[in-house]
Amino acid sequence: MREPAFWHRPASWKSHLLQPLAALYGAVAAARLRGKGFDAGIPVFCVGNYHLGGAGKTPTVLALADILRELDETPVVLSRGYGGRRRGPLMVDPDRHTAIDVGDEPLMLAAHVPVVVARDRIDGVALAKSQRASVILMDDGFQNPTLAKDAALIVIDSERGVGNGCVFPAGPLRAPLAPQLARTSVLIVIGKGMAAKEVAAAVAAAGKPVLAARLQPDSAVVQGLKGKRVFAFAGIGDPERFFRTLRANGVEVLQQKAFADHHQFSQREIEALAAIAKCDGLTPVTTEKDLARLRGDAQFAHEIVPFPVTLQFEDVARLRKFVSDRLFEARAKRFTTRDA
Repeated sequence: MREPAFWHRPASWKSHLLQPLAALYGAVAAARLRGKGFDAGIPVFCVGNYHLGGAGKTPTVLALADILRELDETPVVLSRGYGGRRRGPLMVDPDRHTAIDVGDEPLMLAAHVPVVVARDRIDGVALAKSQRASVILMDDGFQNPTLAKDAALIVIDSERGVGNGCVFPAGPLRAPLAPQLARTSVLIVIGKGMAAKEVAAAVAAAGKPVLAARLQPDSAVVQGLKGKRVFAFAGIGDPERFFRTLRANGVEVLQQKAFADHHQFSQREIEALAAIAKCDGLTPVTTEKDLARLRGDAQFAHEIVPFPVTLQFEDVARLRKFVSDRLFEARAKRFTTRDA
């Protein structure tokens, strides 16, 4: 869906009008957050956000998978497979599956780390454990009570924060903020903006870590785009952030086009995008997630330059220590419970 503009403005008549629905939605969501959840038997780390739309979860999952491997763990990502038609449980195979099958994020992640797609997360855990997973790494699902979580790492964009602070549909929040803050283990603030300042202060006041990070583009790709005239397009949670990132890295973006998050491109749209690039002699550039959804059109996909980014932490040692400590605590808790 494309986020309405009033979600990111001070309270408006539209958000006030939707407050009764938001109150009902929020009450149900808050009750779900209190659910105990199924014990997977191995540590479960969840990467999520407080609101609908994108905030940088996918690069965070990849960064966390790298840290877990450095600690000699075997992480397996568990995803619901949003946007895909397969219910699972199944192991994502980039050579066999498409984004239509499993969703764009699982397909992109599967190039770097084993990924299980499962609508039923408990079935997904069983499949992940059959692949010798030592840690389940949940991509989203913070508000879902099905699985008990040993750590919840919440990602927030410093430029967007939590919007107007209202619960859906009056605003972007998936649940009232207070119970979400209470279940946050770590807050990861991406970027140098100030919109997340109050949320970060609340997390820090509760004695929980607040980590600063930034999205770092691939230097070779940036250098390869220097001197080229670019047509940028994206169907992600915040396309404008993608366009800003390109320009901030010296890429000359002459045309841009935004689509809704997880947008499935029709053949007509693909042909239109290709025509724009060809007619004006522009180099088409998009995100890795968007390219995952375009692989079905081999000819145009081959012409597109993907713009990969990685998440860089200001204090990665602090995050590594948190992960190591939580792994120890999770296993100690299960050992104690088993022997009780």
